[in-house]
Amino acid sequence: MYPHVNAEAFAKEWVVAWNSHQIDAILSHYADNIQFTSPFIVRLMNEPSGTITGKEKLKPYFEKGLAAYPDLHFQLIEVLEGVDSVTLYYKSVKNLMAAEVMFLDDKGKISRVVAHYDQ
Repeated sequence: MYPHVNAEAFAKEWVVAWNSHQIDAILSHYADNIQFTSPFIVRLMNEPSGTITGKEKLKPYFEKGLAAYPDLHFQLIEVLEGVDSVTLYYKSVKNLMAAEVMFLDDKGKISRVVAHYDQ
């Protein structure tokens, strides 16, 4: 983990941003060149690869997700720390359990995400 990133604090700030439903607060955690992979991208964006690249394409996906799930509220359960990544384990929309592996750049911004959900 980069020395200037506290994984626990980072995770808590990320959850607060999502629970606020404020798109700018949410996007502030992501790098401009973000690569985001999630089964929800397949469902909400009809993108078979499940991957979005770039913050400008990520914003409409997040906005669509917030609109589709107006009662969205994440509950952080566990934070796992890697070398240049964190994994957040949390309760997500529709009571799904989620684990997101987030790779961070040297500025502490999320540059790649691989999201997993129980089905």
